[in-house]
Amino acid sequence: MLQQTQVQTVIPYYQRFMQQFPTVQSLAEANEDNLMKAWEGLGYYSRARNLQKAARQIVTDYHGKWPQTTLGLQELSGIGPYTAGAIASIAFNQPTAAVDGNAFRVFARLLEIDDDIAKPQTRKVFENVINHLISQERPGDFNQAIMDLGASFMTATNYDTDQSPVKAFNQSYLDGIEDHFPVKTKKKRPVPIDYFGLVIQSKKGYLLEQRPATGVLSHFWMFPLFNKQSLTDGKQLTEPKLIQQLESQLLSDFQLPIHLRKISGKPVNHTFTHQKWHITMLTGQLNANCDLSYFPGNWVQATNFTNVTFSKVQSKMWIAYQDSLISEA
Repeated sequence: MLQQTQVQTVIPYYQRFMQQFPTVQSLAEANEDNLMKAWEGLGYYSRARNLQKAARQIVTDYHGKWPQTTLGLQELSGIGPYTAGAIASIAFNQPTAAVDGNAFRVFARLLEIDDDIAKPQTRKVFENVINHLISQERPGDFNQAIMDLGASFMTATNYDTDQSPVKAFNQSYLDGIEDHFPVKTKKKRPVPIDYFGLVIQSKKGYLLEQRPATGVLSHFWMFPLFNKQSLTDGKQLTEPKLIQQLESQLLSDFQLPIHLRKISGKPVNHTFTHQKWHITMLTGQLNANCDLSYFPGNWVQATNFTNVTFSKVQSKMWIAYQDSLISEA
């Protein structure tokens, strides 16, 4: 849970999660919908699926007992070098490095290590340094101390280390060049993708469709999304023309005769690691006699939304739609 998420955010989720799945066995046997519901709000849902896969591996391959070495831990789904090092040192007292962003910052500044941390091979440099320095008696405390240093006195933007307990041997601080470390080349910007998000209501409820089994937000139920680029046929079309194209597609492909309109308010924006979604929200209401059997989705009443696991994107779209109803009233 702590991957990509701050401690204060995680705590209540962790407490609820452990109440619902107190053992590896209970997590391994959990229904996926219940698992996703327990994770709802944390994002990066592949973490939850990997967590369950790892629990099932422990139950079936390791007879319910965790492997205790970094190599053994990395055989489990979703566990890489950092997580393996953290578990091995903290849970099993193994003197092994746990190299994350905090460790990169701390040791790059302490020792003026100028290797580019964006390059995969640099991790080995830091692992070797930490494995040479780590306490043999209290490796878990050592790694957690590095995490705490990186989260307090050595954050990404905090170079004022006058109160730091390690300033006396922080070489970059003594040389006045803390802002030079760690060295990191910039990531590629997320690719922008423009969508139409459809809020379609009938007597059966709101139309939701399930995302594909692979890719972003796999398996999640959401309002239907249509990539604007796919509606252009290679032509430069205005937004009203794109909406007309979408109406024609809904009629020809799914027998859904509907007039769509933009909702009031701003579009919905959401940024993933590699993609940035820009969603123009549209709405329309079907007539009572419309045949709803052709569209490969589910019609869900709003009162039953609490039974469906929503991604943050879906929650944003639903809030945007509700806000538009209030502003248009």
